[in-house]
Amino acid sequence: MHRRDFLRAAAGAASIPAAAQDRPPNILFLLPDQWRGMDLGSAGNTQVRTPNLDRLAADGVQFNNASANTPVCTPARGMLLTGRYPHATGTAVNDVPLPIQEVTIAETLRRAGYYTGFIGKWHLHGGQRLPGFVPPGDSRQGFEFWAANICSHSYFKQWYFRDEPKRIDMPRYEVFGWTDLGVEFLEKARDRNRPFCLYLQYGPPHDPYLAPPGYENAYDPAKIELRKNWKAGAQRFGTAKDIAGYYAAIACLDAEIGRLLGRLDALGMADNTIVAVSSDHGDMLGSHGTFLKRKPWEESVRVPGIFRWPKGLAKGRKSDAPFSHVDMVPTLLGLSGVKTPVPMHGFDYSDHMRGRNGPTPEHASLMIYTKTEANEHGPWRGIRSRQWKYARHEDKPWVLYDLENDPYEMNNLVAAAGQRRRIAQFDSEIAKSMAETGDRWDEMFDRPYR
Repeated sequence: MHRRDFLRAAAGAASIPAAAQDRPPNILFLLPDQWRGMDLGSAGNTQVRTPNLDRLAADGVQFNNASANTPVCTPARGMLLTGRYPHATGTAVNDVPLPIQEVTIAETLRRAGYYTGFIGKWHLHGGQRLPGFVPPGDSRQGFEFWAANICSHSYFKQWYFRDEPKRIDMPRYEVFGWTDLGVEFLEKARDRNRPFCLYLQYGPPHDPYLAPPGYENAYDPAKIELRKNWKAGAQRFGTAKDIAGYYAAIACLDAEIGRLLGRLDALGMADNTIVAVSSDHGDMLGSHGTFLKRKPWEESVRVPGIFRWPKGLAKGRKSDAPFSHVDMVPTLLGLSGVKTPVPMHGFDYSDHMRGRNGPTPEHASLMIYTKTEANEHGPWRGIRSRQWKYARHEDKPWVLYDLENDPYEMNNLVAAAGQRRRIAQFDSEIAKSMAETGDRWDEMFDRPYR
C-alpha cells in the first residue's frame, strides 16, 4: 500500500486517545542550524552564555548524549519529520526533496486535530535553493501555517514566502524575524483553540560566523578558550574570531528563544506545551584540525537535546541514554498520546523521559553516505553509545574512542589489540542495522543547487 494511502486508511489510529480529549499537549520544536551539543551552559560550557536554554533544561529533561545520526542538513531534517533513516526516505544527501509519499509528524498531528506550522529554513524541497518558494500542497508535508524559504544563509538580509511566490523581505536580522513569526503563529494558535505543532528552524549559528546586531562585542576573540582537541590544520573555519562570532549568534538565539517562551507564558499556553530544542548537526570549528560537519567526532555529531513540558515531565532530569534524531518523531508522538500510523526506525523515549523503568537502545546509529567536506574522508557508518564511539569505512575500521575516559576523542583505539572483540561486535551491529533498514555502501553525491 502507498504510504500516504496507508496514512489515510489509518486515520482512526492517529486520533487523540479519549483520555486526552480535554487538551492534548502543544509542541514547539526549535531547531537552530549547526549548534554543537556541548555549547550550552547546561552542558558544561562556561564560556557561552545561554541562560534561557539552561533554565529550559533545568525545568525539563536534557539528553547529554543527543546525536545527529547523519550530521548534515537535508538528511537530518528529513529524519526530524519522519522518524526514518535518510537512505529509506531518499534524503541521504543535501538538496534532494523529501518524497511526498513519506508520512511526517505534521501530517499525523494535523489529522489528529492539531494546527501545524513551519517557520524558517526548510531545505527539503530539492532543486534551486534561491529564491526558495515551496508551493502550498503536498510539498509542505502537512504544515498549514507557512513562513519559510528553502535555504539561505543571508542572515542580515533574509526573506521568506507564505502562500504565493512573492518574496517577503525581513526588516531585520533573521533570528529576530523568525521569532516575530513564531509569536504570530502562537497568537493564531491561541485564537483557533486547537492543540498546535510548530517547527521553527533558525539559520544561525551556522557559518558565516558574524555577530548579530547588538552582539558585536559579546565575545572577545582574544579571550576565547579553544577546545582541548583544537589544532591548526586544513580547516577553513575555526579561528578564535569565528568562535566568538558563533558564540555571539548563540547568545542572540538564546535571548530570542527566551522572548518566544515569554510569549508562550503570556498566552497561558506554557504549562501544556512540549518545548523541544535540538540542532541538525554540530560544527568542528577547528577541533581535530578540521571544519564543518559530516564527521564522526562529537563536535559534529553531538547536538542539544532538551525537552520541557511542565504538565507532563518532571524538572531537572538528565539522561545519558543515546537519544538521536531518528527518535524525535516517535518520542514527540508518544508524549502527545497520538499513535503513529506507519512504522518508524526511531525509538519512543516518552516513558523513559517520564522516569518509568524500561529498556532503551544501547546505541545510536551514525551514517554519512558521501565524502566529507573537502573530500577529507569517504562515506562511513558508526555507533555512538553511552561510552563508546566507533566509525568505519566500507573496507576498514576508522576510529574507536572511549568517551567516558577520553571525552575529547584524542586517543584512537581502533588499532589496539585489546579492542578487536569490541570492534567485531560493533561491525556486526552495523551490518545488522544496514541489512534491516536497506542501507548500502554505495557512495552518494549532494545535488547541485543554485
